[in-house]
Amino acid sequence: MSDNVVFSSNPAADLGAFLEVKKYSKTTVLLDANTAEFCYPEIQNVLSAHQAITIDPGEEFKNLQTCEKIWQSMTDAQLDRHSVLIVLGGGVLGDMGGFCASTYKRGIDFILIPTTLLSQVDASIGGKLGIDFNNFKNHIGTFQTPALTLLYSGFLDSLPFHETRSGFAEIIKHTLISDRSMWNLLRTRSLNDQPWDVLIKHSVEFKSAVVKEDPREKGIRKILNAGHTIGHAIETHLLSTGNKIMHGEAVAAGLIAEGYLASKRGMLPQASLQEIIDYIIRIFAKLNLREQDDEKIAALTLQDKKNKENKILCVLLEEIGKPRVDSEISLEEVKESLGFYRSI
Repeated sequence: MSDNVVFSSNPAADLGAFLEVKKYSKTTVLLDANTAEFCYPEIQNVLSAHQAITIDPGEEFKNLQTCEKIWQSMTDAQLDRHSVLIVLGGGVLGDMGGFCASTYKRGIDFILIPTTLLSQVDASIGGKLGIDFNNFKNHIGTFQTPALTLLYSGFLDSLPFHETRSGFAEIIKHTLISDRSMWNLLRTRSLNDQPWDVLIKHSVEFKSAVVKEDPREKGIRKILNAGHTIGHAIETHLLSTGNKIMHGEAVAAGLIAEGYLASKRGMLPQASLQEIIDYIIRIFAKLNLREQDDEKIAALTLQDKKNKENKILCVLLEEIGKPRVDSEISLEEVKESLGFYRSI
């Protein structure tokens, strides 16, 4: 695992020690209304004079307009290229804050302190940064590795149930594409009975190893997009119609839909597909996807970042723990998979 990822039991002490060594010229902390109340007090006292920027929470604010406010605040504070931006928040804030740091004066250091399960096991690992554009998720972005990623499971205590469940979808995904034994461990337990420290460490170590091998997502890193080709299309469509859902809910639906396509092609055994369906439906409420929207959802897969030469490419399972990247699927198959999801 990368040296700049730290599992912490005392985030204030670990952050303070890192800053003492780095001696940045100026420090700015990026927060949202939730992390300002519940998480900022954990680290505030170890920071010397600094600026705090607070933005509204939510995916709907992950856009250029919010970035302009962040860049303007950084400019007003006269941050130079030897400054640091500390991003204290979930995946939305991490993606956007890192993007702002990586583009401000052609890039300054940033520190990620992820506060949600989703951001700790997925969004904070790998250096992918970005914002949404015209309802397309993460359509504009960059790659840059944080100077430090500080993981503290204590922040999860303040999460509402739906946030924890959303993050759990990425843990499910990680086990499905990497580790049959870990999948067997988690699927015997309810959401409230999971060994979080074990699962977080497993996800972070697995994703870090994949990213190290393929930092720019040219090959094996594509496996991390399992469930996301159809899941992102579902999420984008529902957000565009005002039906706000959690990212993990969409990914969970995508894992079922893409699992169906793998099974239909004779790759994923039917028994394994049924395991996936049974557990995901047990944990996640089934999304209300209308048949009349299938055409629009399918069309959104044409914008997926893994696509090449107008081919829709996704990740399909040959077996639990064995994914296959660059599997071409058609618009008709996407619509068929959505019909299957409705039928279960």
